Amino acid sequence: MNSRMKLVAAVLVACACLVAVLAASLTVLGSGLEGQERAVIEAILERRLGVVVMVVMFACVFLFLILRAVHEFLVLPPARAAEEAGAMLTQPATRLSLQGSAELQALIGAVNRLAGQHQARDEEIEARIRAANAAAEADRNRFAVLMAELAQGVIVCNMDGRVLLYNRRARTLFAGEAGQGMAALGLGRSIYGIFDRHLIAYALENFDARRTAHRHFVAATASGRLLRVLVAPIPEAGAATGDAPQAAGGFSGYMTMIEDMTQSFDSESKRDQLLQDLTESSRGPVGNLRAAAETLYDYSDMGAEDQQRFLAVVRDEAAGLATRVEAAARTFAAVLKARWPLEEMLGADLLTAARRRIADRCGLQVSIEDVDAGVWLKVDGFSMLQAMTYFAARLRDEYKIRDLKLRLGRDGAMAHVDLIWSGVFMSTETVMQWELDALTLAGESSPLTVRDIVERNGGEVWFQRDHAAYRAFFRFLLPAISAQDAVVTAAGVALADSRPEFYDFDLFKSEETDLALDDRVLAQLAFTVFDTETTGLEPSAGDEIIQIGAVRIVNRRLLRHEAYEQLIDPQRSLPPASVKIHGITPEMLAGQPPIAQVLPVFRAFVADTVLVAHNAAFDMRFLELKEAATGIRFDRPVLDTFLLSAVLFPNQETHRLEAIAERLGVSVMGRHTAVGDAIVTAEVFLKMLPLLAEKGIRTLGQAREASEKTYHARITY
Repeated sequence: MNSRMKLVAAVLVACACLVAVLAASLTVLGSGLEGQERAVIEAILERRLGVVVMVVMFACVFLFLILRAVHEFLVLPPARAAEEAGAMLTQPATRLSLQGSAELQALIGAVNRLAGQHQARDEEIEARIRAANAAAEADRNRFAVLMAELAQGVIVCNMDGRVLLYNRRARTLFAGEAGQGMAALGLGRSIYGIFDRHLIAYALENFDARRTAHRHFVAATASGRLLRVLVAPIPEAGAATGDAPQAAGGFSGYMTMIEDMTQSFDSESKRDQLLQDLTESSRGPVGNLRAAAETLYDYSDMGAEDQQRFLAVVRDEAAGLATRVEAAARTFAAVLKARWPLEEMLGADLLTAARRRIADRCGLQVSIEDVDAGVWLKVDGFSMLQAMTYFAARLRDEYKIRDLKLRLGRDGAMAHVDLIWSGVFMSTETVMQWELDALTLAGESSPLTVRDIVERNGGEVWFQRDHAAYRAFFRFLLPAISAQDAVVTAAGVALADSRPEFYDFDLFKSEETDLALDDRVLAQLAFTVFDTETTGLEPSAGDEIIQIGAVRIVNRRLLRHEAYEQLIDPQRSLPPASVKIHGITPEMLAGQPPIAQVLPVFRAFVADTVLVAHNAAFDMRFLELKEAATGIRFDRPVLDTFLLSAVLFPNQETHRLEAIAERLGVSVMGRHTAVGDAIVTAEVFLKMLPLLAEKGIRTLGQAREASEKTYHARITY
């Protein structure tokens, strides 16, 4: 019973007592009166009954006012202080607000001082722990960097198939697969959403002491890519190094290393087919050449006409064979080009490397004339260095050029790299010949040409004269990208998050998965915290969702990198009043997918998790109204931080998200964006979990039951 209910009960009891005292007084007074006196008193009471009732009512109102004042001054402040003290368990930096009587304020001041001393002591202990764990943290950093930069995708799972670790490469391999975004891969999710369960089972059932320590299989994704997967077991903790468990029960999990072999498989298939075609097509010409040569050798005295006929055979077959070999070489060069990786690099770095390589390989003086330091390129750096060095070598050998300059600039979406020299011009025909000749440099040759390299990099190359400066240059026009895109693409995430937490080995621990969902402990569950932005506040009156944002919580950790955010075309007008709140304009929604396309992806993202939202009834009503049209039903359990706040802080005046965040010491940033509100709500929810446990609310069922008993649970939309 909260304090307000206690106030009502106290007033009712006081009024009842007052009426009882008056009734008892009248009874005692009447028992001592004689007949005439009694008649007089009864007559007076009968005439003044209304006045008596009014006096009693005024007395009750007076009692109510007195008790309410006492309640506001003596009861509510301690109750609110107790709730604020509970919040200090999760946020030691918070302090109790001064309120109530002077004695209570003195007590609150003492509690705040004790909290300050306790916080200082905890901070000192935490500083010592951080210092002691510095080496372990360095090892974790090295491990995270190693995992992040591996060329293969790595996924580690426990024996139930729950994902405990994945690296950036794995995230990239499965991002956008079948339109699911990150829905298929995430901490705590099942690997069986990515690979067929039977493939994993086949690999696991063959692990024993007499067989290899790993297994391979090839899997095809929904988009048609081929993945080569290595599965290796992870022994139970404490197993001796080199000891193979005798049964699957000796494993705590397994690791998969994944390599996308689609491109290499296609390239190797083309190469094999090319070799086979060349072999088959060459047998006949080679046989004819051999027969003609043997005939000419064995019958050296044959007539001139026969000799000419056999020589013509040799000529024609040799020409045909040469044509086939050249065609095969061109095809092979195309296969090589298709296998080149393109990477983001700073344009200035390419010029620095080119200056050093040309100086070392060609012995030329190379200087950098003009560089736009902000230009980023998406190229195959090694092949571009080969092409620039090849041009420099030919300028040295054929035109005796000894000094070169390099220049870098940007032209819209493209960047230009110029190789400049002075004093000597050449013909366009010569330049075209250089572009089409196979690269040969320092005794090394390649079937590729400069034009092949430039085209593979998505650019162009040409020769240009600067008559005024008496100079000429080769210009390489190459794709440029923004610095921001380069930072994000190169790392898969922003550099500010250079060591993302893509692992949680606590998930190796077994869970009580045999229990009903409502009976499972909240800390063991995975949650999807979400929020929506809408055109208005009346879902039943035609308002629509225009943005959904969500983040995941696994093992009491907020996984910011596993976020979902999508703008939605509401297919209706956007009221200006709502734009002022969330900042989403009609132009931002133009071309975005409708709700029918978004909900299946979002449903996949929230699979096997408990939904959490602030004022969840509002958001869930929008989703419920779309069930009939889309066939997508969100039947996962739902927790509402608005209702949980009413459970934890029944005496507080407001349960707005900002107020709860301030109460629990959560920083509020990015409000009124869907993913920003979802992150704030997730942090608030994590702060609530230990407070709920203090109240004996530990399971999902207990949290739902407590929420349903609050007054605010009656709100509907």
